[in-house]
Amino acid sequence: MSNVTREEQVTSLPKIVRRLDPAIATAFGCIILLLIIGSFYSTSFLSPEYLLQQLKVASFLGVIATGMMIVILLGQIDLSVPWSVAVGGMMACAAAAYGPAGEMLAIPFGIVCGMAIGLANGIGVAYLRIPSMIITLATNAVAQGLMVLYTGGFSPQDSATFAMRYLATGFLLPGIPNAVLIWAVIGASTVFALTRTTFGRSVYGIGNRESAAYLSGINTRRIVLIAFIASGALSAFGGALLAGYASKAAQSMGDAYLLPSIAAVVLGGTSILGGRGSYLGTVAGVILITLLQSILSVMQMPEAGRQIIYGVVIIAMLLLYGRSPANR
Repeated sequence: MSNVTREEQVTSLPKIVRRLDPAIATAFGCIILLLIIGSFYSTSFLSPEYLLQQLKVASFLGVIATGMMIVILLGQIDLSVPWSVAVGGMMACAAAAYGPAGEMLAIPFGIVCGMAIGLANGIGVAYLRIPSMIITLATNAVAQGLMVLYTGGFSPQDSATFAMRYLATGFLLPGIPNAVLIWAVIGASTVFALTRTTFGRSVYGIGNRESAAYLSGINTRRIVLIAFIASGALSAFGGALLAGYASKAAQSMGDAYLLPSIAAVVLGGTSILGGRGSYLGTVAGVILITLLQSILSVMQMPEAGRQIIYGVVIIAMLLLYGRSPANR
């Protein structure tokens, strides 16, 4: 019998293996499995062109999921994503109708509208102590009502600007879509903010225990407010990119991004209770969800079936990684 303990076995492993989060490793393993499965349905599934197209599609979800991850790290949730996305896209297109100045300010205007939704969410959660699930559902309903009032209940007629289309579909660098570059920049900025700034350390501290973070001197209200504003801004920016990708906005354009954005974050190992998670996991979750969507589309899975699968995935990952250490 060997006298080597489990701790000694773990410490004997390479450092990179010891530091690898099981959830991230599982997500990347599932990505490889999906690629193999997809290759049986289509011979072009593993082609560089198809994979690059999937990465481009994943970029839109990646931008939106970035804001969702920041909120979830706090132990909160943002259910206003659908209409934050729609407001960002619709208002950016609406601004474009006001001449050259409107076209120049279209994307910033859409983002500011998303920030306003995030501001309302943040004030409700941080200062009024309303549960995030309730306040974000309420702001989502208000945003929906305002957009229906603005359009009169009809499909928006405004078109996306050249800048919106270029950011979503163009190529600044040969062979690399602009949407992928934008996601990379936002991702790198998020990693820096979460790992190298006081804001990031505060987010993790609040997610672990808000009362302890408050007693340690962190302005918890301000951090929560900033996080929700960032989530609203990123959702609206994602909406502007989606409008550029489709050349126009639609009232239901954000509906398909609520569950996938949550599932991508949770799949990557971010605890739904807050305080634990890395952006690499969210990247893996976004790619996994995008490949899953692609395979389900090839299989002609109806939308109801996809929603069931997303729900099952969230429940399964919550059972695996969402419990606090004290309950394990």
